[in-house]
Amino acid sequence: MSDTNKKMHDCKVSTNQCECDNKPHRPHVSIGKIIAKVPIVLAELTLQVNVDALIDFPEPVLEIKDIKKQVKITQCRLLLPTNKLFVKGFVRKNIQYASPCKDIEQSTSKTVASDLHSYTVDIPFQCVTEIKKFLSKPVMPELNKRQEFDFFVSKSLPSGFPEKDELLSSDLSQFHQESTQFFNELPFCELISSKIIEWDEAIDRVHLPNSAPIGEGYFTKVEEKMVVDITLKVLQNQQVRVSSTTNDDCYHDHDCDCD
Repeated sequence: MSDTNKKMHDCKVSTNQCECDNKPHRPHVSIGKIIAKVPIVLAELTLQVNVDALIDFPEPVLEIKDIKKQVKITQCRLLLPTNKLFVKGFVRKNIQYASPCKDIEQSTSKTVASDLHSYTVDIPFQCVTEIKKFLSKPVMPELNKRQEFDFFVSKSLPSGFPEKDELLSSDLSQFHQESTQFFNELPFCELISSKIIEWDEAIDRVHLPNSAPIGEGYFTKVEEKMVVDITLKVLQNQQVRVSSTTNDDCYHDHDCDCD
């Protein structure tokens, strides 16, 4: 058995990853003054959203153990030709909490029996912010155009008019129009980072029965306040001129054909 066949055979029977060789390819590069269509960064900004929400739990909560949060953007739209940015989204929260057992006999004057559960909720937010300074100017949308035109016609007049007179006008039985439609590049956004500062506070907490330890209680409603900082980029596909007189790879590889 040859070495190559032996390696293939080993790959089929082994659970380990087999190592394979690769050969780099030199990319084909256009030389000279060319026009490229690329995403242009119009603005990079951090906006702050204030959120006040009420969370209802499906069962009594003894205490909150952990909260995992994730910002999700559902709309980020630069309304051209203005500089107003409309942002919509929500904060996905997965709340891990301890819930007292329904069987109260499992609790004593010194202990409280509980189960660990989780609850996922989406907290929506929306805001409008003004981009005061663009890093690069956006390409404003071209307006669609629609124009009507008519042709001159002359027609005979009915009885009651002199025979030599004619009706000079346009033909109402015909409709002529020239219309132009532009398909503009719509700005879009990329989410870079987010930061959340939150304050959660129970608003309906009651104490457990007298047999429970001192200070223990449960609640079902939490009022939360969040300050959400969102950093994002606003981009737009634009055409730019790129000038190149040579391929830089030729300086590192003498075998390169620069012609």
